[in-house]
Amino acid sequence: MKKLATIIPILLLAVIVLSALGGSPAFTVSEREHAIKFRFGEILRSDYEPGLHFKIPFVNNVRKFDNRVLTLDNQPEEFLTEEKKNVIVDFFVKWQITDVDSFYRATSGFESNATQRLLKIMQDGLRNEFAKRTVKEVVSAERTEIVDRMTREAQNAAKEFGISVVDVRVKRIDLPDAVSSSVFQRMTQERNRIAAQLRAEGGEAAERIRAEADRNRTVILAEAFRDAERLRGDGDARAAEIYANAYERDAEFYSFYRSLEAYRKSIGGGQDVLVLEPDSEFFQYFGKKLRR
Repeated sequence: MKKLATIIPILLLAVIVLSALGGSPAFTVSEREHAIKFRFGEILRSDYEPGLHFKIPFVNNVRKFDNRVLTLDNQPEEFLTEEKKNVIVDFFVKWQITDVDSFYRATSGFESNATQRLLKIMQDGLRNEFAKRTVKEVVSAERTEIVDRMTREAQNAAKEFGISVVDVRVKRIDLPDAVSSSVFQRMTQERNRIAAQLRAEGGEAAERIRAEADRNRTVILAEAFRDAERLRGDGDARAAEIYANAYERDAEFYSFYRSLEAYRKSIGGGQDVLVLEPDSEFFQYFGKKLRR
């Protein structure tokens, strides 16, 4: 009993000293981490699930790596297009460690090494893609095609060092000041050309509409004049018929009525002057009694 009482404090002291010198024999892995256990620098295991795990102090050491989606946010860079024009591209990459063994062997476990290699892949890919396109194509719908192609190429290349490229996005594409001026000038000329073309097409359409309206006006007036003349002719014929019927009923009264109409139209204007003989036919009913 005395020996056991002496050994226990010694063992506890040894555990404390070993823990202080060689670290705790237990370690935890969270849901946000990958972990690799080494034995004198050699990888023993890397498939740890989240939870509590153990190691041998002095013999094993553990390194942990973030397994969340990380961001490579690069500074804007200039790339040359097919027209030999520089464009300033600002992009970022979302990436994640998926094979921690390959990641450690390729980068010595440093995220900075991984981001440098990933950045080199992106720069080379964007340089090749922009070199095959004009400025107009780069900023148009082909921009999406470039990003999709770069994402696929980066994913294939990044597998070698244990990471997965989740997404690639181009935040903006700008032109240097000197290039912007020439591009804006060309855009202005293009818009002016389109505006002139539209004005010409509008003038042509206006002339066509105006000519069609004039033709319709001429046709409508001709048809209206034709109908008016027809109606006038019908009216004159009807009037002649009425006059003829009236003459047949009482020729003397009809002659008298016509004479009164002639008097009304020719006499009474105030300054009318008639040079006629008193016994002319025009005055045949003046002073003459009409028979009943």
